[in-house]
Amino acid sequence: MRLFYAIFLPEEVKRALVEAQERVARYKGWREVAPHHLHVTLLFLGERPEEDLADLRALGHRLGRLHPPFTARIRGTGYFPNEGTPRVWFAKAEGEGFALLAEGLREGVRELLGEEALLAGGDKPFKPHITLARRKAPAPRVPPVVFGLEWPVTEFALVRSELKPKGPVYTILEKFPLRGDHGREQEESAGKRTQDH
Repeated sequence: MRLFYAIFLPEEVKRALVEAQERVARYKGWREVAPHHLHVTLLFLGERPEEDLADLRALGHRLGRLHPPFTARIRGTGYFPNEGTPRVWFAKAEGEGFALLAEGLREGVRELLGEEALLAGGDKPFKPHITLARRKAPAPRVPPVVFGLEWPVTEFALVRSELKPKGPVYTILEKFPLRGDHGREQEESAGKRTQDH
């Protein structure tokens, strides 16, 4: 099954991005991403055997316990590639939690399933973004869009993607709340030790 870890967006953020998608909707060469598919990919795993699921679920819960919620922001748009003919129009996502989670997932998957399990995601550096549209035929670039969006990220998910003729179908297999319990436990433990002395 085709799998990835991702953070999905609250409705108000999706509404603002859907409004921005109207900039490319007039051009047949761009195909907008459906609102319920808008997300930040943390780690793409590609095709994985079903027996990997237990490890991948356990990894998600472990990282959820390690990392606290954080604030995500969207300020503007960009293209992949930035030069030449673009294939993807995206919104840039900011927030230090994105990189921490993505790196934690990469390390965890490497430890559990080996380096081979990371090959599907390629070796490009992680750049948190939300794909707004994909270019399917000649179509112009649209001017940059400026946003002032932010939202609290409180969970991430393991997602199954099935490729269908009308587009991918995403199924959330499990959500992992961000709690940061481990960090709090360490602080509480350290505080208790200090008081004890």
